[in-house]
Amino acid sequence: MKSKLKGRSFLGLLDYSPEEINELIDLSAQVKQEKREGKFPRRLENKNIALLFEKNSTRTRCAFTVAAIDEGAHPEFLGKNDIQFGKKESVADTARVLGRMFDGIQYRGFKHETVEGLAGHAGVPVWNGLTDAFHPTQVLADFLTIKEQKGYLKNIAFSFVGDGRNNMANSLMVGAAKMGMDFRIVAPKSLFPEAKLVETAKAIAKENGASIMITDDISEGVKNADVIYTDVWVSMGEEDQFEERIKLLLPYQVNADMMSKTGKTDTLFLHCLPAFHDLKTDVGVEIYKKFGIEAMEVSDEVFESDNSKVWDEAENRMHTIKAVMIATMAD
Repeated sequence: MKSKLKGRSFLGLLDYSPEEINELIDLSAQVKQEKREGKFPRRLENKNIALLFEKNSTRTRCAFTVAAIDEGAHPEFLGKNDIQFGKKESVADTARVLGRMFDGIQYRGFKHETVEGLAGHAGVPVWNGLTDAFHPTQVLADFLTIKEQKGYLKNIAFSFVGDGRNNMANSLMVGAAKMGMDFRIVAPKSLFPEAKLVETAKAIAKENGASIMITDDISEGVKNADVIYTDVWVSMGEEDQFEERIKLLLPYQVNADMMSKTGKTDTLFLHCLPAFHDLKTDVGVEIYKKFGIEAMEVSDEVFESDNSKVWDEAENRMHTIKAVMIATMAD
């Protein structure tokens, strides 16, 4: 199957139209159904894919690997010790070498400029598995999950709660604006998103019948929400900021009280994972010893509730990533 998106990179949702995003979500649902029926069309036979990881990941690495193999492609993992961005070789030179050997490149790391540099010089599709600015493959999985549970995306009331400046908040805001949602970021004022990106998202929202709210008022921000979404309070590389973030964000923990403020009983809870919801991790135990809290961004009660669809969401990473690779690379 040849898509209109063939040859395109997937760096962020700003580069894709609502129709193109819907095409990827619909294709994701199709390949998910195919896999459940035991159908493997192998549309990427004899393709080679480079998986560049400056940041570790469970879901992104596994999703790309399984999706590639399902479709007949060969994935090659290159960790932070295998690539030399800016040290022994520039991003541009790395891209030109890999583009001669691979049919597609995934990058997960820090600077968004790096994935842009790869896309600018590789000559093959480049996919953003996460940068400090955006995490678009995760948003596709989130939107597929919502569509599966609610049946639609248009006019969904979506509240992102927590660090409103991080890559998930940025990506979800742009995606929600494209899809015509009622989107809210609920965060302390010091963690509001960059004003320029909010302005851009509001302009996109106006074109698509969406709305964007940025507020520190929890009751206002989650009222009538169809979805409450949160993320870790401290990202990789920011571990020295735990104390500051906990003080700022503890009132914004997603718990039973917050869920009740929606006024609904069927509000979905989503999280891109990993989540600090209990004391079963070394980090969770360390935080408990230092600060006396048993959970951070979400309570265990909410995380393990029937409203929580985090496992569907995690699985959907694989299906949506498969769809992106097929749409941009399949012959």
